[in-house]
Parts: sequence; C-alpha cells; structure tokens
Amino acid sequence: MIKIKNANIITLDENRPFIKNANLIIQGNKIKKISTKGLDDEGLEYEVLDAKGKLLMPSFINTHMHIYSSFGRGMPSNNKISNNFIDILENVWWRLDKKLTLEAVKYSAFNTYLECIKNGVTTIFDHHASPYNISGSLSKIANMSKLMGVRSCLCYEVSNRDGKDIALEGIKENINFMNECDNNQNLIRGMFGLHASFTLDDELLNECAKAMQGRNEGYHVHVAEGIEDLKHSIKNYNKTVVERLNDFDIFKKNTLAVHCIHTNEKDLELLKSKETNVIHNPQSNMGNAVGYSKVIDMINKGIKVGLGTDGYTADMLESMKVSNIISKHEYKNSNIGFNETLDMALKNNKFIASKYFDEDFGIIKENALADLIILDYKGTTEILDNNLGSHILFGLNGGLVDTTICNGEILMKEKKLINIDEELYSKKSKEISKQIWSKL
Repeated sequence: MIKIKNANIITLDENRPFIKNANLIIQGNKIKKISTKGLDDEGLEYEVLDAKGKLLMPSFINTHMHIYSSFGRGMPSNNKISNNFIDILENVWWRLDKKLTLEAVKYSAFNTYLECIKNGVTTIFDHHASPYNISGSLSKIANMSKLMGVRSCLCYEVSNRDGKDIALEGIKENINFMNECDNNQNLIRGMFGLHASFTLDDELLNECAKAMQGRNEGYHVHVAEGIEDLKHSIKNYNKTVVERLNDFDIFKKNTLAVHCIHTNEKDLELLKSKETNVIHNPQSNMGNAVGYSKVIDMINKGIKVGLGTDGYTADMLESMKVSNIISKHEYKNSNIGFNETLDMALKNNKFIASKYFDEDFGIIKENALADLIILDYKGTTEILDNNLGSHILFGLNGGLVDTTICNGEILMKEKKLINIDEELYSKKSKEISKQIWSKL
C-alpha cells in the first residue's frame, strides 16, 4: 500500500476538481481513499510519499506514438532535400525502419518508455514499423512495456511499400498479437495497424478486412496526413482518403484516424457518423509542413478528437501548448483552442483509451486505477477550482514531473527510476543506435 500525503490534487473529476492539502491511499492498483483530514493507518504498513505541497494529478495518455522513431534522433542525413511529405518519409523514417532489428526495437521501446515515464505519460497507443523484422516485434515492445510498468496499446503498420510478403507478415503480426492480448485488458492491448491509404492497395485492404472479420478491435491508421495521400486517392480511386478507407469498414467506434488534415465536410460527416476517433498531432504536422488539422471544426461537429505526439516528443504538455496556440493562429481567433485542447488531452484521450482498457483511469477518485504523477509545482499564483486549466497549460511542463505511478506501482520516485538500471539500458541503446546508423 502507498500513502501520498500533503498533496494539492487536480482530480480531473468534475464533481471535485481541486483538493488542497490532501492525502491519498493506494491499495493494490486502485485509489482506495482521499481525505483532507488525515488518514487512519489502521495498523497497516505503507510506503509513504510526502508531496510537500506539490501537485498531484492523473498521469497522461498519448493516443498516437511511434516508438520505432527513437533512433531517429541524431541519425545521419542522406543529404537529400525533402521537398514534400513523401520525401521526408523516404529520406528519414523509411530509411530507419528498414534497418531495425528486433534488438533495436527493444531498445527503441526502452528509450520511448523512459521518456514517457519521466514526462508523466503512462498510457501509450503506439504505431510500429520494422518491415524486415516484423514477427515478434510487438511482443518485444510489450515485454519492455511490462518491464517499465506502463500501459500500452500496440499495433503494426501494414503497408504495400515493401512488397506483398512483408505486407502479409504485418497482417499476421497484428492478429497474433491481438490474440496474445485477449486475456490481458489492464496493461497490454492490441489493435490493427495500417500505414496510410497511398501505401495500401485494394487487394491488401481486402486482406486486412478479411483478417479482421469477427474481431472487436479497431484500426490505427494515418488518414490524409499529407496532400499526397489525398491526391493519390483521387487519382487512382476517384475518392477521398476517408471515402476510400470507409469502403473497407476501417472506421469504427474504436478506430484511431490519425491526422485527418486533408479532409472535406463530407469526410468529417462520415467520420462523425461512424463515431470514429480522430487524433491530432500538432507538432508533427507543423514539423512536416503537411498542414493544420481543423480540429475545432471537428469538435464542433461532435467528432471525438484526441491528442497525440506522433513520436515528435514524449511530453504531452508540450503537445498541449502547441495545440492551443496553433488553433488560435490558424483560425485567427484568440478565443479558441484553450478549452478544446484541455478536452482533447484530459477528457477525450481518457474516453478513447477506455475503449481498450476496461477500468476507470485518467481521474483521481476512489476506486479509479492509480495512474498518478506528482509535479514539483506549487504555482506562483493561487490554484483554484476555476483556473486549473490555466495552470496546466501555462504553468506545467514534463520536466516538472517528480514521481510517476502506473497501475498502483511507483515507476519513478524523485526523478529516479525504480527497478530499472537506466544507465545500463541507455549505454546499450547508444551502442545499438551506432550499429543501425552504420547501415543507413
């Protein structure tokens, strides 16, 4: 059992949003009790965490991540100019993923989960690619996720770009991994990954649909991220990307339609009718110069929009800051973006994650899963029920995370990982990155 004392709690519970100078008990993997009057030890033994007036809140959820991109940081350039989105894929990400070994996948997962824990993210929806080492790759990631103690929903991105045999192997990897996860709904889950419309021909999409018959999981797919995806679909199929993917029953209530930048009103109405979740990744979209996803329009239409990072960062608070200001900039309206961003990250991500993980989390209340972070933030101005969003968006950043807890287990305490030899894993990771880079 764990007791957290002297904490100022942002609960994300509308019924009790902020609790000053409170104490909390974790029993097993759930929050047992919250009190401002002290807690009776009842003769039980606790590990005591003294927050000392710091902020306690639910840990973050990232609904679109790319673990495989970990070794992209600092990788050597091929000295080719990227003039469009396809060039970026070919010059960077497709160069990297083709060289990943299963060992490299393992350490890519370590690097990503390490940064997630340090930035207070304990639930990750990942979209993986390692086309020449597919079989067993999701299990490698899952094993690291379990070792690090975080919650993950994993998939493999099926694509035609490396040939039919590799595409079919990707389908098999998704199905096998989902089958492995059928009896574990709390920490590791699977869904079906697809790359994007322009790398998926009709024959392959039919194979994917056939493999998914009778299954309840949804798809995790990039949708109309670059204008090239839309142009390819119009030229070859006389349909928008959304229309085309819909022909193969891709859009479900538990599908993640990532980006959705180059979409029209009809596309948005279709996504709404399917109750499909759209995932916004503002930093990645800006970095790749692919355009702005009109998430304010989507939200106003009633589409459930979540927030991810697309591998650009592990810090969800960074993504939130950019989401807020890019919406203001694009709509030329300073009155939008703030509430919508808070909803995407703190409400909608929780709603989306609940489609794969059964129990209540992303909230601090009794009987909810204990997914929590302590941040070394006391605020230069008073924290109140009605200004929590302002403190979150303008006061917090991932570097303030002091302690991270997932599923009732302490993963990091006072900025030190628990039961993980960070130095050993990081040293090995650097060795492997050199090996991968030497092959580029």
